[in-house]
Amino acid sequence: MRRAFAAVAAAVLLPVGALTVAASPAVAASPTTASAVPARDAASSEMLAAMQRDFGLTIDEARTRIARDEKGSRTDAGLRRSLGAAYAGGWLSADGLVVAVTGKAAAKQVKDAGARATIVRRSNAELDRIKSTLDRHATKASAEAIPGWYVDVTTNTVVVLARGDARAAKAFVRASRVDASAVRVVTTTETPRTLYDVRGGDAFYIGGRCSVGFSVTGGFVTAGHCGTAGTPTQGYNQVAQGTFQGSSFPGDDYAWVATNSNWTPQPWVNDYSGGTVTVAGSTEAAIGAAVCRSGSTTGWHCGSIQAKNQTVVYEEGTVTGLTRTNVCAERGDSGGSWLSGQQAQGVTSGGSGDCTFGGTTYFQPVNEILSRYGLTLRTNGGGGEPPATGCTGFDATYTGSVSSGQSGYQPNGSYYYSSVSGTHRGCLDGPTGADFDLYLQKWSGSSWVDVASSYTSGPDESLTYNGTAGYYRFEVHAYSGSGSYTMGITKP
Repeated sequence: MRRAFAAVAAAVLLPVGALTVAASPAVAASPTTASAVPARDAASSEMLAAMQRDFGLTIDEARTRIARDEKGSRTDAGLRRSLGAAYAGGWLSADGLVVAVTGKAAAKQVKDAGARATIVRRSNAELDRIKSTLDRHATKASAEAIPGWYVDVTTNTVVVLARGDARAAKAFVRASRVDASAVRVVTTTETPRTLYDVRGGDAFYIGGRCSVGFSVTGGFVTAGHCGTAGTPTQGYNQVAQGTFQGSSFPGDDYAWVATNSNWTPQPWVNDYSGGTVTVAGSTEAAIGAAVCRSGSTTGWHCGSIQAKNQTVVYEEGTVTGLTRTNVCAERGDSGGSWLSGQQAQGVTSGGSGDCTFGGTTYFQPVNEILSRYGLTLRTNGGGGEPPATGCTGFDATYTGSVSSGQSGYQPNGSYYYSSVSGTHRGCLDGPTGADFDLYLQKWSGSSWVDVASSYTSGPDESLTYNGTAGYYRFEVHAYSGSGSYTMGITKP
């Protein structure tokens, strides 16, 4: 179940103010919506390059595809809400959005919205109920014979995957007592395996223990004294993780590890309070700036940058170019992340003292590591959002309740005004067993328009949207189920 990430950097390093609510949108806001944003700004250069590679597109074709998919996705989200029980799923085809419905009146509504309609027997809610029944009988499914199951809206069925002989899958369907006519058994060669996230501040092992610095494309950076080139690593869970590709110590104190396919480098740092901080970039902070450190021994600690380009004489040799801080650290924190706000600063090298009495700690600047090895830092522009750990760390938190098929609006049934361009973040923590969706809307001057959305099959959602100044509100929609929810909001 995906939950929203907590934007804890602002809570730790910046003053947290109340989220103000505007009196009324008396002045028409600029009609900038997601669909009006130029396609060239809709994705990072890394995403566009990957689409060119994997889809065989030109850069203009990739931009067009992004714009088309975004428009179709928002239309589908709107129809999902307005059609209610008649909605049976939507998908993007080569010639546009297709929406399945259970009746002619609903089909007309789809056509009026500019999409293509197809009439089917089962609603999306009915297919979800069948899948949920299979979920409840999951202990009867053998991982060796049945890799999984899912709702396939394009065929209006639930697909049960079977590896090799399909008899076990068919027996599983019968034992679950679902409508067999609504289920298709499909043979596959899939062999699912667990994948793990690489996250700054987490432990990794090389005989001893060190901490991950920051995720980069293909792995992570850490301290050079943690390992030498060719040294294998294990993750926080003792699962084989990767291999040191380069390392320098003494002289410098940096290294990087290439991870295997079981591990996914993510643009997050463990805040050791049950959440994560998203890494936005690596702009170097000035002397005197607040800085926080994450490490697997002592967790999350903050202080100030005292000096740069310090030479430190360790027993193992001299290291130059380190940054001095008054933050504490202990053994095992080595290699861990340093952040100023959401900007990556460096990886822990060493220090004196401890986190009981305080001390001095030095870090190796991260930009030197990236430059030395030609690495690309993983940031929130290319990695998505972390799984949620609850709606904490936001500028303001609200509560409400909503009934199935209905919507509520936050903050407090109203809206807010953002006087500057920037990032809007929303986190929804809904009731267990329900399917709640989250939408960010902007006042166009005459109506509220969806500019961002998050709609998984569970109760918890999160979204991030970079927008211009204007009036905004969050809509909490109960697609199915009813109950109380908590919502966190951070505005620019």
